Amino acid sequence: MQRRQFLVASAAATATAPTWQRSLLAAAVNQRFADAIQILRSATRDRQVSAAVLHVSRPGDVVNKAFGQANNVDAMFLLGSISKPINIAAVMTLYDQKLLRLDDRVQRFLPDFRGGGHERVTIHQLLTHVSGLPDQLQYNASLRRQNAPLSEFIRLAAQTPLSFAPGSKYQYSSMGILLAAHIAERISGMKIADLVQRRVFDRLQMFRSVQGMGRFPLSEFVTVQMEGAAPESGGGNPASTAWNWNSEYWRQLGAPWGGTHASAPDLGRFLQEFMNRRGEVVLPATAALMTRNHNPPGFESRGLGFVVGPEKLSPACSPSVFGHTGSTGTICWADPETKTVCVILTSLPSRATQPHPRQVAADSVADTVRRS
Repeated sequence: MQRRQFLVASAAATATAPTWQRSLLAAAVNQRFADAIQILRSATRDRQVSAAVLHVSRPGDVVNKAFGQANNVDAMFLLGSISKPINIAAVMTLYDQKLLRLDDRVQRFLPDFRGGGHERVTIHQLLTHVSGLPDQLQYNASLRRQNAPLSEFIRLAAQTPLSFAPGSKYQYSSMGILLAAHIAERISGMKIADLVQRRVFDRLQMFRSVQGMGRFPLSEFVTVQMEGAAPESGGGNPASTAWNWNSEYWRQLGAPWGGTHASAPDLGRFLQEFMNRRGEVVLPATAALMTRNHNPPGFESRGLGFVVGPEKLSPACSPSVFGHTGSTGTICWADPETKTVCVILTSLPSRATQPHPRQVAADSVADTVRRS
């Protein structure tokens, strides 16, 4: 117990502690999460994963480790669907300004969103994946091959028939997130990339994060391994280099459902904002609203943009855990009960192997925290 108290105290005084004391703290924390570190080290050493970064933070403990071709812990990865809660956080800043309500009909802001039950769809249903809109458009691959602008995805998403009556079923829907982001554009008069930058990244000092590419050259981003990637992302198609995950087109597009780039420590800052409800991006009550389940029994548990509950994140986490995963090979969660944030970014697509090293490492972190 005395050693533990000493380490916590030295963590609080890291800025002024002597070098030997900082080294002792780092060694002890790394040892605590040695299993997760070894999982990612082995995966990159064996070349199953080209690049990975681990970030874990909890009171008194911070781990930042880069592996393989990730040059340092600030390496920027394509987040995949972790983009969703980031973009919805920007949307919810307008909710805090009372410029939109969750029970507003989508048609209030998008007049052409009508017919076939579209008139009944609410913003709340877009954010919780119960609107009836699909995950991807029927013509997704064709649009990407044509290097279509985001406006074309928006136009076709608004015209897409609903798969079911709004609110009657759960169906994961990237297109629902897209339309919610577009509503935010209509209200704010800003492109969603600019809204995310001003309302999320700038406020949290996430300097290694961007929606799309922004000021960063393509060389700044970790290359996604395309072997085993989802077909809609260009996986298995040698002719997809002009539109796949690694193309300048896709990265510039800044798709609200999957086009955010960030470093692991930056993503940790984002999760801390919602776990600690600091009010820097959204009001504390709004952070609480976004990170609790909104769906009825029998539906997948969803917050507003966030996955909630341990089933889809790490089983050893508490029921209050929230976060998201990404098909590009990423996972992140924050557990308010243990005050733990875990971010694992890899270059290996989630479909490429099971169990995926990101999940094994994240589960190891959760198990370690539960035992401590």
